[in-house]
Amino acid sequence: MVALTTGLDVRLARLSRHRAGHFLFVPMDHSVADGPITTAARFNELVSTVADNGADAVVVHKGRARAIDPRLLGDCGLIVHLSASTPHAPDEDAKILVGDVADAVRVGADAVSVHVNIGADTEAEQLADLGTVARACQEWNIPLLAMVYPRGPRIADPHVPALLSHVVNIAADLGATLVKTTWAVPAEGMAEVTESCPIPVLVAGGPSESGSLAEYAAAALDAGCRGLAVGRRVFQHPDPGAAVREVAAVVHGRRPAGAHPPLLTSLAPVPAGA
Repeated sequence: MVALTTGLDVRLARLSRHRAGHFLFVPMDHSVADGPITTAARFNELVSTVADNGADAVVVHKGRARAIDPRLLGDCGLIVHLSASTPHAPDEDAKILVGDVADAVRVGADAVSVHVNIGADTEAEQLADLGTVARACQEWNIPLLAMVYPRGPRIADPHVPALLSHVVNIAADLGATLVKTTWAVPAEGMAEVTESCPIPVLVAGGPSESGSLAEYAAAALDAGCRGLAVGRRVFQHPDPGAAVREVAAVVHGRRPAGAHPPLLTSLAPVPAGA
C-alpha cells in the first residue's frame, strides 16, 4: 500500500533535509525590530553563506524574501515571518500581523512563522492572530512555526521551566506545527519543557556568554529539543559560515566522536526581541 503525502509533508521534508525530524533555522528577520543586519548589497551573500553551510531554512519577512535570489537557497528552505514590532512603539512586545499565509505562498515559502509574547498587554490579540494563521495554514497545508516567549510586564523570569512548558503547549493547542521558545534555567529543565509538548520544540540561539555554539546545541538536543533557531549568533559572528557549520555538525548528527558536552547550567537572559 502506497503512503500518500500531503503538501504539509512535502514542505516539512524541505525544512529538515539534512536529518529527518531535526531543524536548524537561521532567523534573519531582525531588520524590522532592530535595523539592518548587514548592507543591502551583502544580504544575498549572507543568505548564500548560511544556506551553503548547513542551515535547513532562513526566516525573513515577505518583502525581503522577494529580494533573495532563489538560486542561492539551494537545499535551504524559506520561512516567511508574519509578525512585527519595533522598539519605537509604545509597547514593543505588541506583535501584529503584517502579512498572511497567501503572501508567503506567493513568494515560495515552505513555512510561515508567527511571534506571540505571553504576558504582554496585547496577549489576547496575539493569541487570536496565532489562531487565525493556524487556520489558514491548515487550509494551505503549510507548516506553522510559532515563536512563543514569556515576555511582558507580568513575567518576572522568562526561563522558568514550568512557564516555558505552558507557552510551548499554547502553541501546540492553537495549531502550530513547530514551536520556538527561549531556554530554561537551569538548562536541565528544558527536558521538562520538551517532554510536555506534543510538537517539536526548537530553542532560540542563546547568549554569547553560554559558551560555544556546539556545546549549546548539544545541550539543547540532549534535553529533547528537535533543533535550534540561531539568528544573532550567526549573522553577528565574524565568520557566519563557520558559526552555521558548528551548529549543523551537532543538529545534523555530525558531532565529533566522543564529544557529548554536559547540559549547560548557567545561561544569561536573552535580549528582548531575539
